Amino acid sequence: MKLDALSHRKEKPARQRGSRKANGLSTVSGKLRPLQDRRGLRTRLLGWYFQFRRNLPWRRSADPYAIWVSEIMLQQTRVAVVVERYETFLERFPTITTLARAAEDQVLALWSGLGYYRRARMLHKAAQFVADHHAGVLPRTAVELRKLPGIGSYTAAAIASIANGEAIAVVDGNVERVLCRLEGWELGGSVGAAEMRRRIESLANELVDPGQPGEFNQAMMELGATVCLPRNPQCLVCPLAGNCATQGEHKTTPRPRMMSQEISYGLMTRRGPEGEEVLLEQRSSSLTVMPGMWELPLLKEPAVPEAEVRMTLRHAIMLVNYYVRIRSVAEKEVGLLSMIYGERRWIPVAAAEGMALTGLARKVLKRAHLFGNLLVEGTSAETRDRDKA
Repeated sequence: MKLDALSHRKEKPARQRGSRKANGLSTVSGKLRPLQDRRGLRTRLLGWYFQFRRNLPWRRSADPYAIWVSEIMLQQTRVAVVVERYETFLERFPTITTLARAAEDQVLALWSGLGYYRRARMLHKAAQFVADHHAGVLPRTAVELRKLPGIGSYTAAAIASIANGEAIAVVDGNVERVLCRLEGWELGGSVGAAEMRRRIESLANELVDPGQPGEFNQAMMELGATVCLPRNPQCLVCPLAGNCATQGEHKTTPRPRMMSQEISYGLMTRRGPEGEEVLLEQRSSSLTVMPGMWELPLLKEPAVPEAEVRMTLRHAIMLVNYYVRIRSVAEKEVGLLSMIYGERRWIPVAAAEGMALTGLARKVLKRAHLFGNLLVEGTSAETRDRDKA
C-alpha cells in the first residue's frame, strides 16, 4: 500500500516540501518514513530490544499457554503487579488441563489483586473449551484462537506471533501510540475512529518482521512502555527517532475523567475455634462488577469519626477513584453500622487468604497485618489497552 493512500495527505512539489534523497529513499523534513525504511526500522528496533528489554518471566517461555496467561493478566494491569501473580498462577495451574479442571473459586482466589475479574472467568471458560474440544492444546493460528471465549484480536495475534511465529501484527495501546507518532497521525481528529484503526493496523502489518514476528511485536510494545511514553517521551534514546514525524508528544484522544467517591467498610475480627476470624460478605452473583467475590461489610455511612478510623486508602476500579475509610467494628455493632447485601460468614483468617477476595478486601487485610506482604493492584501508562469487549 502506498503511503499516500495511508495518510490521505496531498503531495506538494518536492522543492516546496524540502524533501531530499538519502540512499534512494525519499524523506520528509529529513526523516525516513516507516514504510520506506522497513528493513532499517526492523534492524534498529530489534537491536535495541535485544539489548535493553526487561527480563520478564513470560519472555523466558515459548509455551503458548504461558504466553496466553501473561497476555490476559497484562490487560489493564501494571507489569510490576503481574510478575508475582503470573508465576504463582502457573505454579498452581501449570497446564491448560489443570486450569480447566479447577473450580472457579480457586481461579478467582489466585486472580485476587489483579482486578477485572471477568478476564479470569473467561480464561477459565476458554481453558475448559480447549481441554474438551482441542485435547488441551491451543490452536496455532490467530484466526482459530479468536474463536475461543475471551480471546480478541490482540491476544490472538500475540499468542500466534510470539509462540508460533505467525507473521501478524500485535496492536495494543502502546503500539498504537508509537505508530501514530511515527506517522504524525492525531487520534480523535478529522479521521473517524474506525478508519484510523484500519490505518494503524494496516501500517502495523506492513512493518512486522516476517522472520521474527514475535520479537518484533514485543519490541514495539516495549518501546511504547518504556521509551515512547504518553507524556515526556524519551526521544533522545529512541531507536526509531530517525523515522518519527512527531519527535515528541502529539494530540491524542483525552482519557475519560475519573470520578471520585467516598466509601467505608467495617473490619470485624473475633477469636474462633480455629484462631482469628474475619467477617466477610459475598457479593451477589447477579452483579456486573465482581460477582461472587468476597469483601468486607459495607458501612451505612461513608463518614467515620476520626477517632474510629483504622486506616484510609485510595482504590481505583475502572473509572472511579474510591476514597476508602476502614473502621474497626465490634461484633455487637455489625447490624447497626453495616448494610447487608449478600451472605455473610465468619472465616478463619488462614482460610480467607485463599478465597476469592476483592482486591480492596485483600489490600485492607494485608495492611491490617492479617495477611502477608502487601500487593497493590493498579494501572499506569504501561498498562496494555486491548480486547476490551
